[in-house]
Amino acid sequence: MDQDWEDRVSALWDRFDDYAETEEDEARFRADVEALVAELPADSPLGPFEQACAWDSTGRSDLAVPLYREALRRGLSGVSRYKTRRTKIQLASSLRNIGHAEEGVALLTPELDAPSDELDDPVRATLALCLSSLGRDREALSLVLGALAPHLPRYQRSMANYARLLVEPAESPGV
Repeated sequence: MDQDWEDRVSALWDRFDDYAETEEDEARFRADVEALVAELPADSPLGPFEQACAWDSTGRSDLAVPLYREALRRGLSGVSRYKTRRTKIQLASSLRNIGHAEEGVALLTPELDAPSDELDDPVRATLALCLSSLGRDREALSLVLGALAPHLPRYQRSMANYARLLVEPAESPGV
């Protein structure tokens, strides 16, 4: 879509906190998203992406999941690598919220090897939540510490090593 449309979508999301956390305001926000989506071609992957984000942000992960999947099915990856990665993060989070954390793990694990960008930490944080929901807390903590380590003013190397050691098998004595 054109830059004007993207700017208007961004402006709407910038005002999201101006909407109260009431059913009426949440419905009004979703209607504002729908109005923008109505401007898109019927087969655009951006439509279900924005709709999913709106449902997700207003507490309806269950309704967001099929829309995220539809955005991916329609070829969001051909439109925006960044929005595709956001979709995977948000879909994994929504899947976790509705009791399908294992699908979230499967969706985000390949993202650990994706080209690096500003979404690396959200990938790790969301994957950690999914892992924790599955009782895999050591792996989750390892991801979180690994994501946090580069942001620390000191102890980066130590924390990165601790993160790695949480998931590596312990070395046997004398090795």
